[in-house]
Amino acid sequence: MLHEPPGRLLFKMALPTVITQLITIIYNTADTYFVAKINTEASAAVGVVFSLMALIQAVGFGVGMGCSSLVSRKLGAGRDKEAFLYASSAMLEGIVLGLSIMTLGLIFLRPFMQLLGASEQVLPYANEYASYILIGAPFMCMSFVLNNILKAEGQTLLSMVGMTVGGVLNLILDPLLIFSFGLGIRGAAIATMAGQIISMLILAGFFVFHKSIVIIHPRYFSRRISDYLLILRTGLPTILRQGLASLSTAILNNQAMLFGDSAVAAISIANKIYMLSRNTLIGIGQGFQPIAGYCYGAGIKSRVRKVFWNAAASGTVVVLIIAAFVFIFRSEIMMWFRNDPDVIRIGAECLLFYSISTTLLAYSTFVNQLYQCLGFAAGASFLASLRQGILYIPLAYMLPLWWGLTGIEMIQPAADILTFLISIPFQIRFFRKHLADETGR
Repeated sequence: MLHEPPGRLLFKMALPTVITQLITIIYNTADTYFVAKINTEASAAVGVVFSLMALIQAVGFGVGMGCSSLVSRKLGAGRDKEAFLYASSAMLEGIVLGLSIMTLGLIFLRPFMQLLGASEQVLPYANEYASYILIGAPFMCMSFVLNNILKAEGQTLLSMVGMTVGGVLNLILDPLLIFSFGLGIRGAAIATMAGQIISMLILAGFFVFHKSIVIIHPRYFSRRISDYLLILRTGLPTILRQGLASLSTAILNNQAMLFGDSAVAAISIANKIYMLSRNTLIGIGQGFQPIAGYCYGAGIKSRVRKVFWNAAASGTVVVLIIAAFVFIFRSEIMMWFRNDPDVIRIGAECLLFYSISTTLLAYSTFVNQLYQCLGFAAGASFLASLRQGILYIPLAYMLPLWWGLTGIEMIQPAADILTFLISIPFQIRFFRKHLADETGR
């Protein structure tokens, strides 16, 4: 963490976390691909329930990232027992919050699906799919927390293994349960739930069999409510980012529903492709954050600056390659999911706008993550709220009024561009105030 060249260390740390993020996309994209073969309404249902999955991920990743930031800084400062306390307490917190989401979601399932944008035709599919996703919510939250603890101590390869096995299982079970056993959309949900449970068990096994530096044990559960609140406050930017993603997807579905189920299905599929770039950057950032937190805890500010610029440069190159591929093959990509002329046309237009704006994502993503991993929660929370909250929500109501369905397709790209511009002064100020060395540079 402290002596290996920043570029090489970032590559070693980020490669497994990028793969882990791509596995997360597999959970969603595999369901979208196979369910789209049923009918357009089922495909739209997966898009509606994606808002629910984003909410569960917001909680799991939020607790996990809050814990990860605290653990990496405590380990860097040589305060291992405090790291164990935050890790164990975060695990307990993730279980309790996951069970709460499951209980409330199942009680209010039908109105919740309607709120997220399910039409009467889509609602039966959405209810069936969401019920199994909710049952898996506690396991999903636990797996995200365990995954981030492993990353905080530099064990990114172990975290990758745990998530990869679950993703591969999901891919195998999807066609088997949907078509061979005739379970339809219910089979896709069961496959996703099974993958999450297996991932959680594998990740937990690394701690049980002492493959990790950090110890998770009930004796380290904190008895102070302030520790649990600190984990949530530190993870608040992630909770806001993911939670607002859930809200923005629900708003998008409701706006697209005015143009029919084909529009909802098309935009849902396009969003999954967009997440390829977004999650790849989050993966690089999850490799970057433990390094930055560890070095900041050790007082080596120049190394934090170097690893930030390495992450920003490498992330930009990666998303440029993805954006070029999506731009060239946007119609073929949509056709691969659903051979419906309306779905293909609307989705291809969406991907055109997305391929332009995603080239700016890397810089703004890592500015936000820099604030978060070093414990500057207020600035991180504001930056996290921009893309899919402060900017997104007004754009979601303004652009469709001006340009109709095309305006809906432009909402996320417009929010991404504005977020990039706002992030620039935040990065400059942060470097000058918090990462300047003894010479003031």
